[in-house]
Amino acid sequence: FDSLPPAHYKETMNTILVWMQQSETKLSMPQVAIAEYEIMEQRLRELKALQSSLQEQQKGLNYLSTTVEDLSRKAPADVSQSYRSEVEGVVGRWKKLLAQLAEQCQKLEERMTKLQRFQNDIKTLKKWMAEVDVFLKEEWPALGDSEALEKQLEQC
Repeated sequence: FDSLPPAHYKETMNTILVWMQQSETKLSMPQVAIAEYEIMEQRLRELKALQSSLQEQQKGLNYLSTTVEDLSRKAPADVSQSYRSEVEGVVGRWKKLLAQLAEQCQKLEERMTKLQRFQNDIKTLKKWMAEVDVFLKEEWPALGDSEALEKQLEQC
């Protein structure tokens, strides 16, 4: 019985595997082009919540690693190698998930910054266009008023 992991090991392994599957599913959702800042903010909050959840699950992963290390001291080589391989596979998936999550957060933050800059540029352009529209609708000076014509030419 010393060569078998405690019941908590299997529970923790199943919990982490289910959690990783759910997280991988969330991250594999196709990324669509979003032009609404609020939707992007919501997605970023979801990704940040997933990161927090990942940190909370880290304790379970640490437990699995230390349990397998303890087990490898007591169990026959083939049994301990089997558990070690299982944990290494989980740790590999974990690291991949962590990297994907960080990458998606970074890309989304970059896109949000670009969108915000673009929206600010649009506001500036619309303001300028409104000013130009007012200018173009002004009354033209009389043909004989060369001073007023020069002034309007400068404005143009």
